Amino acid sequence: MKQAPFEASRGPEWDAFERFLDARGKDAGAVFPPAELPQRYRRLCQSLALAADRRYSPDLVDRLNQLSLRGHHVLYANRSRQTQRAVDFLLVSFPSLVRREWRLVAIAAFLFFGPLLALIAVLQYFPDFAYYILGPREIASFHEMYNPANHRLGMRAADTSLAMFGAYIWNNVRIGFQTFAGGILAGIGSVWFLAANGVIIGAVAGYLTQIGYNETFWSFVAGHSSLELTAIVLSGAAGLRLGLAVISPGNVSRKAALVAAARPAVRMMYGAAVMFALAAFVEAFWSPLAEVPFEVKIGVGVAGWAAVLGYLCLAGRARGAG
Repeated sequence: MKQAPFEASRGPEWDAFERFLDARGKDAGAVFPPAELPQRYRRLCQSLALAADRRYSPDLVDRLNQLSLRGHHVLYANRSRQTQRAVDFLLVSFPSLVRREWRLVAIAAFLFFGPLLALIAVLQYFPDFAYYILGPREIASFHEMYNPANHRLGMRAADTSLAMFGAYIWNNVRIGFQTFAGGILAGIGSVWFLAANGVIIGAVAGYLTQIGYNETFWSFVAGHSSLELTAIVLSGAAGLRLGLAVISPGNVSRKAALVAAARPAVRMMYGAAVMFALAAFVEAFWSPLAEVPFEVKIGVGVAGWAAVLGYLCLAGRARGAG
């Protein structure tokens, strides 16, 4: 293709790209949506490569080169700002939000950890009670996974760490979404899923401890428990925030109250989602390691709980004070 038709076919897009770069702030969105910048930048680079390869005029190549350099700066400056916003959210906004919602977090923690700890204690004296909560197949599966003779804890022989990572991600997403979305039913769904998960986890932990699998079970769950269990509680707190908006909207409509409550609730779920993902990674690649001594596993677990609680209680306080 000769230079003239090449410029005629692609010139309008180059002009639009230049106007976008010349614009400032919100004015740039009037040229084309900012979300289109990466695709348009790639097409501009393609045009530059073609122009240079076909030895079009130096003026055209120089113009496209200048546009590509400016586009590169804008594109990656935006990505840098987005990365910084994500870091600020995790280090400041998210833990600060959890502290502001401490009452709901405390209620969710009571609804979840209350049944969990109660079942662990009860099953030490009445182990057969586990059969009212867990089915025979589930119990047989737990026997297989936490048998002290296993080379990999908490996993069947055919499982791989990568496959289990995917399974854990899916399971965590399911639990988190159910617990959060259940809040739309006047909070009843969140209360149910918090308590139900507490009962099931407590039954499993209590039963395996009572039958003597305490070392294999607790060494498996120690590493990821702080992240996963805290994320469940935060999902429940976010759901309860939605439930309160439905039950007591105040002086606005329920729809308006629900929209207002959804903002902090969804932000809390963003943080919980990160915790769920980290928990799945630890559960898949660290927790099954049987060759790591029990004492080390428990030590890492204790350190994990201290880190999570310290993060939620202290992170972002200095920035907020400033």
